[in-house]
Amino acid sequence: MEIQVWSDVVCPWCYLGKRRLEEALRGDNATTVTYRAFQLDPTPVLSPVPLKVALAEKFGGPARAEQMFGHVRTIAAGDGLELNFDRAIAANTFDAHRLIAWAAAQGRQAAMLDALQVAHFTDGVDIGSHAALAGVAGSIGLDQAAAYAFLGTRDGADEVNADIQAARDYGITSVPTFVIDGRYAVQGAQEVSVLQSAFAEIRRRESIAS
Repeated sequence: MEIQVWSDVVCPWCYLGKRRLEEALRGDNATTVTYRAFQLDPTPVLSPVPLKVALAEKFGGPARAEQMFGHVRTIAAGDGLELNFDRAIAANTFDAHRLIAWAAAQGRQAAMLDALQVAHFTDGVDIGSHAALAGVAGSIGLDQAAAYAFLGTRDGADEVNADIQAARDYGITSVPTFVIDGRYAVQGAQEVSVLQSAFAEIRRRESIAS
């Protein structure tokens, strides 16, 4: 199978979905996974703002935002993920997606995405900052200076825009969305068993068709 995953770096359900996908595919060396860019909010962030403040304004106040944080934090903890919303910084993710494209060219796409998610959700790193992004690249063994130089250009923008347009073409409006073999879609951070059942059904259908 070939799985394309549309996700955003600052989407907690995408972080959880990635972890569950990896678990569902454990021991499967025949399936390829490619991560595609999606922006939940393309609005520019002009200065660092705590994520809690930004989402409270967007979703109807601190109480409502805290309820949302608590719900996803509890679920993620069950899968071994630490979501530290008290430290998280709101950020436009376009440059983070460009950095993921840069890392992909070096065979480190999934590692770069995972490192960015940890930086954002656990460590409180401002992933809208070029210096911070370059530091995350360096943390996984990539050339930090080269990453910073890359981010100072517009390289990678075409790849990110192409992913965003492809999401529109598929009709994707929420993430994570998993597109399998270009024909089947699974939406949301589904349980590992649900993903495994879906993949088994897809393999069954494709074996019949062939």
